[in-house]
Amino acid sequence: MNGLISIQSNFDPTETVKRLEAEMKRHGMTVFARIDHAALANEAGLPLLPTVLIIFGDPKVGTPLMQANQLIGIDLPLKFLVWQDPAGRTWLAYNDPEWLTDRHGLAADLNQITAGMADALTAMARKVTSIR
Repeated sequence: MNGLISIQSNFDPTETVKRLEAEMKRHGMTVFARIDHAALANEAGLPLLPTVLIIFGDPKVGTPLMQANQLIGIDLPLKFLVWQDPAGRTWLAYNDPEWLTDRHGLAADLNQITAGMADALTAMARKVTSIR
């Protein structure tokens, strides 16, 4: 899918979310919200495999992008989605920040910011999904 990065986790959804939130704290990121889609679906009487959305970020990093084009606010703060597929595999997905630059037509001088965001997200995603 264009602009979406998905990585299979070696852990179940609960452990992946736990590891992810701990890693975000280590990086000084703020978790703004955690939405448990499966729990909400269950409350509505509907089945849904584990699916958790974590909305997070750092205003010091995201604000310059919004100053350049406020419409990127539809994609900020950033999000991680942790979900389990029907085969029982756990996945972690997020939007590629460099793709967001293109999507919102941000000037090339902001590429350094989004490249740094992309590197940080990739490193975090790999760390929390792999066994070391």
